[in-house]
Amino acid sequence: QVQLTESGGGSVQAGGSLRLSCAASAYPSTGYCMGWFRQAPGKEREGVAAIYTSGDKTLYADSVKGRFTISQDSSKNTVYLEMNSLKPEDTAMYYCAAKPGSLPRWQILLGDKYNYWGQGTQVTVSS
Repeated sequence: QVQLTESGGGSVQAGGSLRLSCAASAYPSTGYCMGWFRQAPGKEREGVAAIYTSGDKTLYADSVKGRFTISQDSSKNTVYLEMNSLKPEDTAMYYCAAKPGSLPRWQILLGDKYNYWGQGTQVTVSS
């Protein structure tokens, strides 16, 4: 069982930056897929970015490519999402998720493939 705790959300103006953190209760030596997902009111959950902890392979949704960066610090059992050039459409609840082992590239941003979820952190971007 892995417990995930997100932090770092908040309110910013368009063009601003935030860094989200996801602390895992356990970070096994074998690889995990760690993903960031978001859901805005009335919209479907969207996979934003993901990283495979063994090898640092990353993948981003087209909507955030070039603006968001996912990274990990295995010494702290933590995954980060650096968000720059934020837009009002980035406003959502952001969730961290984990899945033991790897996933095919085309599945790594699919939330139903993940086993463990955090409670979420709100990001609000005003225009």
